[in-house]
Amino acid sequence: MGRLASNDSALNRLKSVLLWLANALMLSLALMVSTIASDKAESTENITQLSTQELVQDSAQDVDQESNQVSAHEMIQKAMDNWRGLTSSSLLTMVIHRPSWERSMTVQGWTEGDKKSLVRITEPKVDAGNAFLIDDKQMWSYSPKINRVIKVPSSMMNQSWMGSDFSNKDVSRTTELLEDYSHRLIATDELDGYRVYTIESIPHESAPVVWGKQITLLRDDWVMLRQEFWDQDDKLVKAMECGDIESVGHRSVAMRCRMSQVEKAEEWTEIRNQNVRFDITLPDYMFTLSNLRNPR
Repeated sequence: MGRLASNDSALNRLKSVLLWLANALMLSLALMVSTIASDKAESTENITQLSTQELVQDSAQDVDQESNQVSAHEMIQKAMDNWRGLTSSSLLTMVIHRPSWERSMTVQGWTEGDKKSLVRITEPKVDAGNAFLIDDKQMWSYSPKINRVIKVPSSMMNQSWMGSDFSNKDVSRTTELLEDYSHRLIATDELDGYRVYTIESIPHESAPVVWGKQITLLRDDWVMLRQEFWDQDDKLVKAMECGDIESVGHRSVAMRCRMSQVEKAEEWTEIRNQNVRFDITLPDYMFTLSNLRNPR
């Protein structure tokens, strides 16, 4: 009987030890689960905070980029308004220079808003009477030799105008740069007391343009100092430099602009303004096909 009592006592102590171990194990597991849950919650909170910060930063960058694009777009618009005004008339000389020869033409031009232009050659005699009418993105030419008005197809707008380094599109000064490109201010510098903005213009994916990009340098009085034309392979093809800036009324105007091909630096075409007026009254018939053929 004493041995049986001793065995029961040992068994009871073993049960107590096992119960204590089980309680200790469960407490340890509970603490572990609590720690994991706490770490997970903290990690989730950190991720949420990080995502929120990134979202705020991304939004701020998007706003900055949008603001930058709007600002650059407005700068291009101001430059166009500066060289065209509400209306304008000009008398200029175009000099086409080649290594072995040089010739010049006297040209009269009129504009209304940013859509309509009329250009008429007055000298030399062999070219006198040739005229070009631009209405938005459409262009017509008149040749007195054949006495015909011909609509210039869009495929020819990038071809040379009268054998010069300016294209038909360059002469027409259309709003293509505003409408078919996205603009970004990429640099701001100081030159002769003026702030100079460098604007990069990239065409929209669906835009029917030939250039891969254009780079424009504008003074803060909205005079265009330089315009670069880059091909689809990011290679500079031609550039226009403007100078001899004078005050005409309340605006500054570049009286000389030279267009040249990068690979043919010895070949260039220069436009020299002799007389330019802005915001003048023009007759209603000015930008019509009848006036293109028979100037009044």
